[in-house]
Amino acid sequence: MKKWFKYIKPYLPYFIIGPICMIIEVIGEVVMPKLLAVVINNANAGTLTTTTSLLAMGLMVLTALIMMAGGVGGAYFGTKASVNFAADLREDAYAHIQKYSFANIDKFSTGSLVTRLTNDITQLQNFINMLLRMALRAPGMMIAALIMAIMISPPLSVVFAVSIPLLLLCIGGLIKIGYPRFAAMQGKIDALNSTVQENVTNVRVVKSFVREKHEIKKFENANANLKEAGISAMKIMIYMQPIITVFMNGTIIAVILIGGPIVLDGGMEVGDLSQFISYVIQILMSLIMITFLLMTSSRALAAGRRVREVLDEKPDINDSEADENLKVENGEVEFKNVSYRYYKNTGEPVLDKINLKIPSGATVGIIGSTGCGKTTLISMIPRLYDVDEGEVLVGGKSVKNYTLKNLRDGVSVVLQKNVLFSGSIAENLRWGNEEASDEEIRNAAAHAQAHKFINAFKDGYDTLLDQGGTNVSGGQKQRLCIARALLKKPRILILDDSTSAVDTATEAHIRKAFKKELSGATKIIIAQRINSVMEADLIVVMNDGKITGMGTHSELLENNTEYREIYDSQTGKEG
Repeated sequence: MKKWFKYIKPYLPYFIIGPICMIIEVIGEVVMPKLLAVVINNANAGTLTTTTSLLAMGLMVLTALIMMAGGVGGAYFGTKASVNFAADLREDAYAHIQKYSFANIDKFSTGSLVTRLTNDITQLQNFINMLLRMALRAPGMMIAALIMAIMISPPLSVVFAVSIPLLLLCIGGLIKIGYPRFAAMQGKIDALNSTVQENVTNVRVVKSFVREKHEIKKFENANANLKEAGISAMKIMIYMQPIITVFMNGTIIAVILIGGPIVLDGGMEVGDLSQFISYVIQILMSLIMITFLLMTSSRALAAGRRVREVLDEKPDINDSEADENLKVENGEVEFKNVSYRYYKNTGEPVLDKINLKIPSGATVGIIGSTGCGKTTLISMIPRLYDVDEGEVLVGGKSVKNYTLKNLRDGVSVVLQKNVLFSGSIAENLRWGNEEASDEEIRNAAAHAQAHKFINAFKDGYDTLLDQGGTNVSGGQKQRLCIARALLKKPRILILDDSTSAVDTATEAHIRKAFKKELSGATKIIIAQRINSVMEADLIVVMNDGKITGMGTHSELLENNTEYREIYDSQTGKEG
């Protein structure tokens, strides 16, 4: 509760005034039947035009207006409170996710995180809105109406001793069945969102492999699962309405059967019986409100648990050991006995006792088979992952001594999966430097061999990119990402197979630009093509998470079997 109160406190007046307004409406609802009873009794006695009757009718109109003001106020403040609560919670959850390391993100699917930030928080918002409007109103109306009914006729009130316990028993059973069904439904929403996101993000791959039918079938299965889970959960709500209606009508019939003879014998006036029936309806209606509140709470509890999982997930990479004043001024990188496992309980490490020192300003190539740990190794430098054993040093200092901001400001990474965002090309390039001038952007694009194709677009640098950059080719996307990295002017530049989609001539021009523009920066190039690394000062060969060779191109050709096999296979293909 303490965690949620953080989002309630700024809007506490709304959380207080809303229920007070609803109490005002409840008082009016309880008073109204009594005023109506006066009018009915006077009409039955033939004295409808007396001062008492006219006063009662006037008070009914005034009460109705007060009730309307209370109802509108309750709805307004309830909405303000719930919407602001949800907005702040969503903002905090989103900001918390931004602090996640890759390892934290791996625990949740992307679709699940989207669902938790949208659907789950919306469920909490709806619950809070309903809670503020019904939490005091429903029990308040039930208690007040019950007291009024007992005051009118204690013998008639005995019907409540039977109907209310039976109704509560049915409600409790339905809630017990409903909670796990609503929790399961939220999980199916996760699966559906993941399916949609995966398909939309990778639409080009889907189309190129003509897998539309497969993806449609996959979506149909996820949609059918959600439909079944939704029907299963909503059945509880469907059953609830007729059950409550049966109890309400049954109680009213019982009151008429018992109260009718009392009225005929002169023991009760017609208006009092009408007033009693009004209170019966109010009592049972308040139980309906409590029931729906509890049913909504079962879904909100499931949603709240899932949101709490996001907020409670502690980022495993933080600045606890960092010196805020320390910045990356030296591009020297050193791995000391580094080991890492993605799954901590598995026996086989992804990286196994890596020792490697890269001098500042050097160009280093890393080559090896797919899955040998190349990307994982370079991910340790900007602390996208943290080592399990050993230490990574940048500029002679442990990466943990830098704040994440200062470390990542000094390291620029062009990842294996190139990512662009919706917006103009210029806006995407300014991710490297928000303050970059138009001239600096054009220079960076020219060095990345992107300026020519950008100018070929009708709007040039103002050309809008689709989400993920799907309206440019793979090679164009890579060059834009390289230009973005160049704008950052980092001390360490990491290229993770980021020129695989460009031709060798273009790649050569890009490497030449690196030497000119980033002459003092350390450049680490992960590649599949030997041509991409053969001019490097040092080439590192990796296999199964270990370094199996280091040296220049000529040294490795002479001394390293793995490197020579890669070279022979690639030159043979080219031949």
